[in-house]
Amino acid sequence: MKKIVSLIILCLMLFPISGCHKESEPEKVKKVIRTLQKAAEEKDTRKFSAAISRDYRDSRGNTFESIRGLLIAYFYQYPKISVYITNIDASVADASAQAAFRAVFTSRGAAESAPAVLPESLGVYAFDVAFKNESGEWKVVSAEWERVGDADKP
Repeated sequence: MKKIVSLIILCLMLFPISGCHKESEPEKVKKVIRTLQKAAEEKDTRKFSAAISRDYRDSRGNTFESIRGLLIAYFYQYPKISVYITNIDASVADASAQAAFRAVFTSRGAAESAPAVLPESLGVYAFDVAFKNESGEWKVVSAEWERVGDADKP
């Protein structure tokens, strides 16, 4: 009985230590990326748009509205979207942050046939994303991406 009580006391002492972890700013940036991943898989344009700054601009000329339109077009074109993100490298400096990662995108048809089980399209993309802190929340202000392997094609 004393061993059980001692074990319970030990667990209670350790619980506050593990429960008091404060999320770092790079962890918060990574969390935004995972939120975008989940929103894309769930086709949740509202959740996806909430993570993008209204000031969004990228080198391709995209703005907040055009990225939103592009997203809606993809959601309409692909019935099932899966996203797998690897190796998120995030750094924070004051009110701005950068994150680099690779993402694998797949899509499947809606029917229960062999083509619906196998991916119709597969793409691996390298992303470089810029964030800014807006009222305590990290928002995407710019993103650059390229399909991995396409840069080597003539």
